[in-house]
Amino acid sequence: MDASDAAPAHPQTRHEIALPSAEVSYLEWAPPEPERTLLLLHGGGVDSASLSWGGVGPELAAAGYRVIAPDHPGYGSSPLPDWSSSQERLVGYVGEFVAALDLGGYAVGGLSMGGGMTIGHLLDRPEKITGAIPMGSYGFMERLGEGRFAGLLHWLTWASVQSGFLDLATRWYSGKRSRMDLTIKALIADPARRDPALLDEVWQAVQSGEGSAAFSQWQKSEYGRKRAKTVYLAQLPSVTTPVLLVHGENDPGVPVARARLAASLLPHGRLVEVPGAAHWVQRERPDIVVPALLDFLAGLDWPAGSAVRQPAW
Repeated sequence: MDASDAAPAHPQTRHEIALPSAEVSYLEWAPPEPERTLLLLHGGGVDSASLSWGGVGPELAAAGYRVIAPDHPGYGSSPLPDWSSSQERLVGYVGEFVAALDLGGYAVGGLSMGGGMTIGHLLDRPEKITGAIPMGSYGFMERLGEGRFAGLLHWLTWASVQSGFLDLATRWYSGKRSRMDLTIKALIADPARRDPALLDEVWQAVQSGEGSAAFSQWQKSEYGRKRAKTVYLAQLPSVTTPVLLVHGENDPGVPVARARLAASLLPHGRLVEVPGAAHWVQRERPDIVVPALLDFLAGLDWPAGSAVRQPAW
């Protein structure tokens, strides 16, 4: 189904759920009787379900999907848990979340850190997932950079994270609206897409401090002295689930070449390169990303048991 043929958008609702390891708040967009579910996972930093998916969730729901987007523990409206954030912990919480909502067959997608969580969750539970959609995904790079000075850049980042210097620099940089607005350029390349409403929403998230502690914990866990802790490339050839990679052509954090490599390793992988886009690809070019997602979702082999089972609140 093309996005232009979709029914009117549906408003979002917010729910809270108690998991074995954390209290989680999540957003939902859904038509009256959805039969297929899409789980969407936001990225790190000050990101949240609303920031990453508030623009595309209603469009996907209008096309007939139940869209669920949690605030990860310590982000958005979900309180900081009593455990330190790591890739393993986050992948584990996603498994708990899916079990608590008693999802049948479903698709899962995520941005950046959430893209890495998508891959980790897929590797953990391949029999449950109909399709996966990592966007600007973490987990494809051995070091935090490419080229001649990649090793030095990675070491400097590791040292600044472990010493706390990166936290201090981030707080200083985010302490003034004009400085913070500059960081959005690395996320959204097109100035026309950096609208005042988006900048206001990001500024409010920065001022609230949501996600900063959890993301700092994750960085300390993931960034080793010489390499990233989590690299999924060696496991990709074993993935039999259809995977759609969505990546900005000008992503400065994860070069598009890494997404091309990942797509070549996946037996049923396909890559959509979004022209001119940076890292926050679904916020910058929803006009490309949403139709690509709908086309991919429509082509999946949804199981008969994928109809929605509503949880008991």
